[in-house]
Amino acid sequence: MTEELGIALAQINPTVGDILGNLDIIRSARKSVDGTSDIVVTGELAVSGYPPEDLVLKPAFLEMIETEVNKLALETNDGGPALLIGAPWRENGELFNAALLLADGAVVTKRYKHVLPTYGVFDEDRVFSRGPIPGPIAFKGVRLGVMICEDMWKQDVAEGLQESGAEILIVINGSPYEIDKPDQRMNFAVGRVSETGLPLAYVNLVGGQDELVFDGGSFILNRKHALKAQAKAWEPQLVQSKWALKAEGWTCNEGTLEINTHDTVGQLHAIYHAIVLGLRDYVNKNSFPGVIMGLSGGIDSALSAAVAVDAIGSENVHCVMMPSPFTSQESLEDAAEIAGILGVAYDIIPIHEAMTAFDKMLTSVFQNYEADATEENIQARARGMIVMALSNKLGYLPLTTGNKSEMSVGYATLYGDMCGGYSVLKDIYKTTVFAISRWRNEIRPSNVFGGEGCVIPERIISKKPSAELKPDQFDEDTLPPYEILDDILKNLIEGEQAISDIVARGHDPNVVRRVWHMLDRAEYKRRQAPPGVKISSRSFGRDRRYPITNGFTNLL
Repeated sequence: MTEELGIALAQINPTVGDILGNLDIIRSARKSVDGTSDIVVTGELAVSGYPPEDLVLKPAFLEMIETEVNKLALETNDGGPALLIGAPWRENGELFNAALLLADGAVVTKRYKHVLPTYGVFDEDRVFSRGPIPGPIAFKGVRLGVMICEDMWKQDVAEGLQESGAEILIVINGSPYEIDKPDQRMNFAVGRVSETGLPLAYVNLVGGQDELVFDGGSFILNRKHALKAQAKAWEPQLVQSKWALKAEGWTCNEGTLEINTHDTVGQLHAIYHAIVLGLRDYVNKNSFPGVIMGLSGGIDSALSAAVAVDAIGSENVHCVMMPSPFTSQESLEDAAEIAGILGVAYDIIPIHEAMTAFDKMLTSVFQNYEADATEENIQARARGMIVMALSNKLGYLPLTTGNKSEMSVGYATLYGDMCGGYSVLKDIYKTTVFAISRWRNEIRPSNVFGGEGCVIPERIISKKPSAELKPDQFDEDTLPPYEILDDILKNLIEGEQAISDIVARGHDPNVVRRVWHMLDRAEYKRRQAPPGVKISSRSFGRDRRYPITNGFTNLL
């Protein structure tokens, strides 16, 4: 029995469906370790990418995975480290979310995920079969207790492994980011260590996948909860660790230790990294040459442009100002200023003529009606058409710039400012937009292309928000102040609280009831909105599924 063991955590950024590319990343990680690592561990479903969704229903997809994994297994006969990898795997007519040990030229053994999450964005039991509570895997005389992601969140899996003789717990994960999730993971890991008395190695994925973003932050805890190793958040990293068998059991003696903070400032830091990485991977993994977006002079489009520059570089960002007769001189100046600060391509395409043309076209039908939101929406839709035309011509991904507060209450125009292929601020409330903008002006995070210093002029942050679709229009003419609106929305959406509970927090009951109705009435719009990175515990989309036809609201 060995008394020393080297474990390398390969925190990698796979792409869903790119089996060959993902295996090449795993190969590269294996080749990068030094001679002290006996095994390289990757994240959950690293071979297929996570979540593979209905790709795993395609027999050809699963056949390619099995063929290529067996080829990779042959390579472990070269005297180098073994591999513990995540992959979809078939056995006896069933499909499992599996951890595969590749060593000595073969797929030596397999363990299957026991706890299949079915909540929020997860619906694994729709495509995978549930595995039994696993037993340890014998590797070089050491009994490794392998858990797959959600298995760590439940007490019985770790306890079953401990009772059957596991000496080190290893958890392979595809755990997407949301606010407070890093602390939750650590708390669960500490709980499993406390209950079993065993050390634990946790490896996560990193990178963006559609509406999810994985933050990495892989770590190792010793049996006394000491943090012995931790990977950086938000970027791929290979963390090697050295373990020794002592009187009390296996102990990690040495490993890379990055410090990832999660306080209030750290939370803004994490949110910003999430939206930057989410956009970057969405653009790059889908092979867009760049992004195109409207730049209005307001804070939402300004922050969206700053994120885009940080994500993919100013040379790949194209902004367009589309003024109407209601666009203020201040907005024209602010849009031009931020375009200059960010160094992006910038065009001005007025929509006056389009407005006039639509007025003329619709005169015969509209002549007996007063002007209302209809004419305002025509402006937004004219702008949407321009952005989409530029997207078609240039091949760029069109970005929308609306935030979660607006999308919650339907303060957005379908086929207008909602027109696009990706939404940078989809899950970020307006009050957080202000906070992040001020934070970005003070701090330039790592791994971004944008510059240091003020990237969003103070006048853009401090002026009253306005859609500028009619004279002297401000958001608060239609909506409660954002500080009030966002608190109500968070309690309605993330908290699922009743009107009475929210009123008890000090809010006007009529305002709460109006926001509730606006939230429910806007569901049909959100069903047609583009994807955007999940930040909160209840993002719009698979996280929150409400009927469009909904009579319950009318009873309140």
